Amino acid sequence: MRDGETEARTRSFSAAEGQQQPLGGVRREPAPPSRAVHPRLVGPAPAMALGKLQKVLISDSLDPCCREILQAGGLRVQEKPGLSKEELLREIRDCDGLIVRSATKVTAEVLEAAERLKVVGRAGTGVDNVDVEAATRKGVLVMNTPTGNSLSAAELTCGMILCLARQIPQAAASMKEGKWDRKKYMGMELNGKTLAVLGLGRIGREVATRMQAFGMKTIGYDPIITPDVSATFGVEQLPLEQIWPRCDFITVHTPLLPSTTGLLNDSTFAKCRRGVQVVNCARGGIVDEGALLRALQSGQCGGAALDVFTQEPPKDRDLVNHPNVISCPHLGASTWEAQSRCGKEIAMQIVDMATGKGLTGVVNGQALSKAFAPQTKPWIALARALGTVLRTVGKQVQGSVQVCTLGTPLKEAGSYLTPAVATGMLAGGTQEVTLVNATLLAQEAGLKVTTTHSDVAPEPDSSTGLVQVSLQGTPHQVTGTVQGSTPVLRQINGATFKQPAPLSSPLLLYRAKASDPSALATLTGLLSKAGAQLLSYHSSSSVTGEQWSIVGLSAPLSNLSELKPCVTEVFQLHLL
Repeated sequence: MRDGETEARTRSFSAAEGQQQPLGGVRREPAPPSRAVHPRLVGPAPAMALGKLQKVLISDSLDPCCREILQAGGLRVQEKPGLSKEELLREIRDCDGLIVRSATKVTAEVLEAAERLKVVGRAGTGVDNVDVEAATRKGVLVMNTPTGNSLSAAELTCGMILCLARQIPQAAASMKEGKWDRKKYMGMELNGKTLAVLGLGRIGREVATRMQAFGMKTIGYDPIITPDVSATFGVEQLPLEQIWPRCDFITVHTPLLPSTTGLLNDSTFAKCRRGVQVVNCARGGIVDEGALLRALQSGQCGGAALDVFTQEPPKDRDLVNHPNVISCPHLGASTWEAQSRCGKEIAMQIVDMATGKGLTGVVNGQALSKAFAPQTKPWIALARALGTVLRTVGKQVQGSVQVCTLGTPLKEAGSYLTPAVATGMLAGGTQEVTLVNATLLAQEAGLKVTTTHSDVAPEPDSSTGLVQVSLQGTPHQVTGTVQGSTPVLRQINGATFKQPAPLSSPLLLYRAKASDPSALATLTGLLSKAGAQLLSYHSSSSVTGEQWSIVGLSAPLSNLSELKPCVTEVFQLHLL
């Protein structure tokens, strides 16, 4: 697990048992079901207005290369570090992107004021200073640079371990006071000692491999990294309860989550060897500061090295002033190399996003990153369109929706097709729905979207695949595929189209008696009056004497009153 990282973490530590737990989210009362209006023009908002990313605000001090890369990528940049809260609220209103380090707090209030904001880039590993849930709800993408400061943080951790073992800072301070206390600062060798690494992401594994060079035995725990993987870099994974009594040193490299807050506490310190040494260069709060102080005072903890605190700077100085504590003012990423690397990486990530090249370092919109791949774009468009069609004919957005992918090519597609279907189901409301916020908004609206897969797809789509979306407990089901790069509809409510119907806007969808040609004739007359053209026409097989028709139009029709008497139901759809 990586320091402060949450971008791919849906599970977390349990301090007591080391179990994996789901991360919590805010629940709201389900929204009321949408009312069907005939005719209606419905359709999803675009997944992300990527081409409109124009102006970026840098609100913290960053390496000049960050600004230079953004400008070279065609973006307008405002660099204003040290803004007050009120100044930030004013400056952010017309910005499409925001880049921060640690000083700027991207709160729900800031996000609400940012009317055009599409992306927040954190030049560093953690996103503790960004309200990720509020950003997700608004459809704002959050990025970080998970590799940018890993080496610097790992090297600081190793330095802290050496300082604890040999009391280097205390001895240096004594020398500056004119003293020569050789006996007072008796230390220990690291060779043969056991180091427990809690969190085995990038930083944790870098620390482990470096300290192995000093002859330390490395044990550890991570709920995500498997024991087989950690064994490849020399770490024996054990349950937390087995780690506490075995280690001479403990270093933590986890995000600060509800399950990692107070990971080291009175109970865990009591289970450790007397004189255990503790290092925290990850996040303040992972080590319970009150429990640490008590353990230091009793001798249960022999020393601690802290780069981070629950409150920064710490107002309570008892820990900082303890003679067996080494402390730094959050210097983990404070190297020239890390700052240059983080500034360069976040700038390149935002330029790549703006130019449509791809997404990396995504914290809250993994599905969106798939939208950049040429082979997945049409499938995402298909899923979104199927969601819109299902919502339109089903006349509701609440309930359970089943997405079934058929065919081997779509075996891993559920992760990005599920939120895409949700964007279509939720389209037409007051809030813009994107691949970033679709899953969260669906939950809050009382819409549950689940996915299943079968490797077998019927002919003629066995080589490409099919997507089938059903509204559970109703007869409503739509099925589609991609032909070339065009999403097409194959089936609706059991009626199969003789030729797959392209799902491109604007569309007119209606159900009428199979033996009655009056609907098409009336529609032709309406188009003539409106000066619009019929671009395509596809009809389905007959089910209980009725058939569906999909008509591609050059422009939507404003009045369908003449058509209504000829059909059972009619809808207009605008698919993006």
